[in-house]
Amino acid sequence: MSLGFRSAKMAFAVAAVAAVSALAAPRAEARPDVVSFRGDYAPGTIVVKTNERKLYLVVEPGQAVRYPVGVGKAGKRWEGITKIDGKYRNPAWAPPADVKRDNPHIPDVIPGGTPENPMGVAALTLAGGGEYAIHGTNRPNSVGGFVSYGCIRMLNDDISDLYQRVSVGTQVVVTR
Repeated sequence: MSLGFRSAKMAFAVAAVAAVSALAAPRAEARPDVVSFRGDYAPGTIVVKTNERKLYLVVEPGQAVRYPVGVGKAGKRWEGITKIDGKYRNPAWAPPADVKRDNPHIPDVIPGGTPENPMGVAALTLAGGGEYAIHGTNRPNSVGGFVSYGCIRMLNDDISDLYQRVSVGTQVVVTR
């Protein structure tokens, strides 16, 4: 093999690795931003604005950390005030009855950490029935849409960041 061919082959391999790395890199908009925030919410409160498809963690009066989210699809959106009642890393997932009815082929339980598990790397379960959570996703392209059965879907890096910032008992306000 000539040196020129070997160098060209090496350059191609380096370019291929760089291209794959660029595709795997998180999108710039996936990083949480600290933004101005209007509303009468105490620091530490999570506010989900479903029409914006954004989740805000109030950090001080007038400021919040903003994350993009996927929210409930038509007929599955809800609003209200609740609290985080559990924090889980790589949670297993048992589909609620309406998900199972619409998708009878889904297993009764999907183990945590598997690619088929829609909960991603972490979940913050919400009080009031156990059917809703703020969680990661193994489908990052769904974040930003009206896509779920009522859960709040986040990029895995974002749910990991939020997970570290909140505790059980944190108030969650979901609005249109």
